[in-house]
Parts: sequence; structure tokens; C-alpha cells
Amino acid sequence: MSMNEIYMQRCIDLARLGEGNVAPNPMVGAVIVWKDKIIGEGYHQKYGNAHAEVNAIQAVEDKNLLKEATMYVSLEPCAHFGKTPPCANLIVKHQLKKVVIGCVDTFSSVSGKGIKILQNAGIEVQIGVLEQECRELNKRFFTFHEKKRPYIILKWAQSKDGFMDKNRNENDKGVFWISAPETQVLVHQWRADEHSILVGRKTVEIDNPSLTVREVSGKNPIRIVIDSQLKSAIDSNIFGEEAPTIVLNKIKTEIKGNLEWIKLAELDTASILAALHERNIQSVFIEGGSKTLQHFLIDNVWDEARVIVGETIFKDGLKAPKIAMIPQDSFRFSKDRILIYKK
Repeated sequence: MSMNEIYMQRCIDLARLGEGNVAPNPMVGAVIVWKDKIIGEGYHQKYGNAHAEVNAIQAVEDKNLLKEATMYVSLEPCAHFGKTPPCANLIVKHQLKKVVIGCVDTFSSVSGKGIKILQNAGIEVQIGVLEQECRELNKRFFTFHEKKRPYIILKWAQSKDGFMDKNRNENDKGVFWISAPETQVLVHQWRADEHSILVGRKTVEIDNPSLTVREVSGKNPIRIVIDSQLKSAIDSNIFGEEAPTIVLNKIKTEIKGNLEWIKLAELDTASILAALHERNIQSVFIEGGSKTLQHFLIDNVWDEARVIVGETIFKDGLKAPKIAMIPQDSFRFSKDRILIYKK
């Protein structure tokens, strides 16, 4: 690794510290180097708060050194007034000598404009150090702005013989656990990393999930239910006070406390994703059930799938979805095997 890559990797590591707290903003890390020594670093910690570049500059004790320093930043500095002033202008104000940028920000309000501000001020700019790694860091952000939809993660657990659930009768409620307790904690961490979590009405009816992150420290995602005729019982756990809940339906549009009903003419994947994009939701963690998962698979609107394969054998029941590709990663976690698919 070159020194440029080492400093940029540090930016990426810092940026990840903001995971789950900065959406819909991107995760960004910044490092300021003077004579091969890091004199300041920072990251975007919380949506609405100071950006990485601001925190890095504030961390420098002797601001006079900035004129001879290089700033490394994982994403192009912003050029517009949002919740905070433009970072590109702050860098110009402190007259940094050079800025090394991991990747360009494709958000229309920034896209190349931050770089232009720096170059017009005579600051040397280098672009594309660990570019792929920097884009991967903010895959949710880039998908949202480039594809005009949230980043979609599909998740399900299946038995060793390929079933998601046992056969049930009308009164057969509750969860038939497939994964180990330790894996269930991991799933709560996955939830905490995403902006929202989505299920269909049948999952609410059968499993009565809370869809919170109670097993880990983190922020509860926005809960989304597809319930066309509003048949879900209002005392279901998903309507509790722990997190906001959106109900996508064909009956009404209404807001009441932490509940929002959104009426859509159609509840197909395109209409659902357009409604969520309109509400600035950048990522959706889809936990099922089978019918909901199949819709996204058939329409080919997904980015990642995480399949938990337990040791349980059902012999019969509800068949798990199939993905006709080789997983990019496969590892054991507790007693389970986890398969990761990426498009």
C-alpha cells in the first residue's frame, strides 16, 4: 500500500464509525497530514451535525500548519448549503495545500462542484485513491442518487433442506426459529445498519415481529409493512412506539403519531420504491416473507441478499427462494452458515 492509500484507508475506517447515524447523508472520513504526520482527523458523526472535513480541521491544534498540509477525504467535499455550510469553502478558507479525494460525489448538488471550488482556489486536487473501496463504503448513498431508489438487501433464514417455514394451519402462529440465538443478534446488528426494514402483512400476522434492534446498541430502522387492505391488527408489535412505521396500502393516506399510512394505486416493487425514494429512505432491509422476497427477486430489484442456512431440517413446508448465482461470500456464524450474494 502507498502512503496515499494508507491515509485513505484511515478515512474509510473513520467514516464507518458513523454507520447507522448519518443517513440520508453519506459516511465520510477525513485525515489531515503535515510532513508525514497526522495532525487532525474526523468523521461525519450524526445527520445534521458537522461533516468530516469540519471535524478534522477543528482537531488541528495549530491552524497555521494547514497551509502546508494535505487533506485526505473519502468523498468529494460538499459544495452546497444543506444542514451545514459547504465544506469545500471551509477548505479554501484555511488554504490547504492539497486535497486527496477517494471518489466523486454523484449527488447532483455536489457532483464535481466541490472539486471545482478547490481547483479554482489554486488547491492541488488528486482524485481516485481507493475509489472502489470508497464507493463501496457509501453503496446505499450512491444507489439512492444514481438509481433513484433505496439500496435493497434481502434476508431470509432457511432450513438445511431449503425451507423457510413449516406448513401451518390457520391458528398456527409464532416463529419456528431456524437460526441460532447468536445469529439472531447478528440480524439485529444488520437492522441497525439500515435506514428501514420491510415485511409483508402475513409476516406481521404470523410472527408478530417488533422489527427493532433490542439485542444490540443502535438505532431502530423505520418499519415498513405492505398491507393492501389494512388487515393487520392495530395492537401488533410493529405498531409500537419504539420506531416509526409506514403502512403501504390501497385505502388511505394518513399520519397519526409515529404511524404513517401511504396509499398507492399499485403495490408493485416500482411503486413501493418510488414512494420510499420520495421520503428519502436510502436503504431497505427486506425480511420477508416468501411472497414479498419473491416480488423483488422476480423484478430483479435488489442489490444484496443474506441467506442464513440453519442446521434444522423441516422435510416439508414453505420453500425458500432461490438465487441462480454463486454467493460472493460464505461463512459460518455460530451453528449457521451465512451466504452473501451481491449483484
